[in-house]
Amino acid sequence: MAPDRPNPGAADLHVTGARPMINCPKCGTAVRDIARFCTRCHATLRFRCPSCGNEQRQGGTCEKCGVDFLKYISALMAANKAEADQFHDRVEQRSTLLKNILWVPFTLGIPLIRSLLISRDRKGS
Repeated sequence: MAPDRPNPGAADLHVTGARPMINCPKCGTAVRDIARFCTRCHATLRFRCPSCGNEQRQGGTCEKCGVDFLKYISALMAANKAEADQFHDRVEQRSTLLKNILWVPFTLGIPLIRSLLISRDRKGS
């Protein structure tokens, strides 16, 4: 190895020519420009838009598409909750039906008939 070339394994972050440094807005620590979080206080330094994927320094609303981060995420969570509730209702209906079928010899099928009539009435209204 030539003596004028530095050791490639040694890394010095304060050398000129290295990545630019920024100051954390919360604690003022110098961190690399590409950092997502502050190394000292763990504050978020880069925010990613959940809609378009744009990366920016400020949170809240996207600079590119204008989406409000909290409203977008809460709308996604509400949609996922509604989908999970529908799935849960289907599973509950199927398990109730299976339970009633298995209990037919002991209950003479009365709960099964009642659940079928209730489900028919729900579909009709």
